[in-house]
Amino acid sequence: MTLEHDAEKGFTTDSQESPSTMAEGMPQPPVGAAVADLSALDTRPAPGTPREYHFPHFERFRLSNGLTVLQAKLPGRALIAVHLLLPGGGWTEPPEQGGITVLTSRAMPEGTLRRDADQFIEDSERLGAEIHAEATWEALTASMEVPRSHFGAALELMAEMVFEPAFPEDEVERLRDERMNDLLQAWSDPRRRAERVFPETIYGPGSPYRRPLAGTQTTVRPLDRAAVKARHAALLNPTTATLVVAGDLGDQQLDQLAEQHLGQRPAGTGSASAAVAGEQGWPSGPRVVLVDKPGAPQSEIRIGHLGVARKNPDFHAISVLNAILGGTFNSRLNVVLREEKGYTYGIGSSFDMRRKAGPFVVRTAVETNVTRPAIEEILRIVREFGQSDVKSDELEIARDYLVGVFPLRFETAAQVAGALGGLVALDLPDDELDRYRPGVAAVTAADVRAAANKHIRPDDLVIVVVGDAATVEPELRAAGLGELSVTPADATPE
Repeated sequence: MTLEHDAEKGFTTDSQESPSTMAEGMPQPPVGAAVADLSALDTRPAPGTPREYHFPHFERFRLSNGLTVLQAKLPGRALIAVHLLLPGGGWTEPPEQGGITVLTSRAMPEGTLRRDADQFIEDSERLGAEIHAEATWEALTASMEVPRSHFGAALELMAEMVFEPAFPEDEVERLRDERMNDLLQAWSDPRRRAERVFPETIYGPGSPYRRPLAGTQTTVRPLDRAAVKARHAALLNPTTATLVVAGDLGDQQLDQLAEQHLGQRPAGTGSASAAVAGEQGWPSGPRVVLVDKPGAPQSEIRIGHLGVARKNPDFHAISVLNAILGGTFNSRLNVVLREEKGYTYGIGSSFDMRRKAGPFVVRTAVETNVTRPAIEEILRIVREFGQSDVKSDELEIARDYLVGVFPLRFETAAQVAGALGGLVALDLPDDELDRYRPGVAAVTAADVRAAANKHIRPDDLVIVVVGDAATVEPELRAAGLGELSVTPADATPE
């Protein structure tokens, strides 16, 4: 889970009246009257002081079988959001079964021991509930949104999906085959190919992060119903699970409903855990990996190295650092590569923070004939970031942006539940979200520069290019960017 990716939102009016209607009853200037001095309209209003914001209060308690419950009471939010997290996601999978947790999550809604897939869908729709499951590196999560009036019945249905999935053999095989077809499509898509090759380049063979979360051809092909059932059993343990509920339940008592539908489930013996050994990365030093796509009009570029884990004391400084470097439209990378040079329609950077160190990466696509100068500009900007002071205006803009958009991320019950689920999955303290805005606002230029020098290593940057080798390779070799290896166009997926 990361905290860097947010969509800007504008302000709208709730009124649907026309301007003429809204003006009725208001004092109007007499016809022909002189207009007041308009000079003030030429002055842009100054931004005000950000209003104080606190993440919604939540409480926790345990059911009789040990399952933990987090409840955020949100007055007026009658659409209830629920997450049930089973810790131990893709990170804890056996290496030879990469992707098994994703396959398990996709198979869970395909019928239970009491209802087939069609009946499960019909019953959930009758309640107005949307129920599904998904997997991350840290957990398998069942999620639900439902109107308050049907919360109890929908919670029972979701519990049935989680604790009593049927895993029909034909459905498991269908989902496995869909993943195999998706992998073939990804292999031929330059953008998705770059996303696969980059982690393979920065992580060592012993790291699960080296492969896609949903697995590779080699690991997915042998998966079957027996493997899915075994993975589900390994994850299913109420004593380590967490139920997150956000919304306005009215006069319904969550403790009673949760105990009725979840608290009576057997404690279980699931053994999967997210607490595992540290990640493994490749040795230091620059390298260039070129994947040949003959005739490609663009080059997909990824530049980066092993990054940091989410529980890092420099988290707030890194958030501001990334906003300045490539995390916003006004970032240094976007201003130079898009606005000044015209090399790309867009470029961004991110620190993908997980329980263990995720990647630091710069992503973009450029026209084939500017591949080398684009890469050199990216390297220059990244290299110079820690060598000079951050300008006061870009520091202020980055901090204000992060502080300002933060509350917008929690407007709905589903967003609040998702954030609480992130705290659980990443093992963060309860006050983490309340400390975010003050933490970001307190970041100084010196903090940003120190974080850049500590967490960005220009001499270890790995460059991945998916593009036309006939055009790109000579330029990359002449640039001397590091040891260069070329993957031929006829390479087969693994």
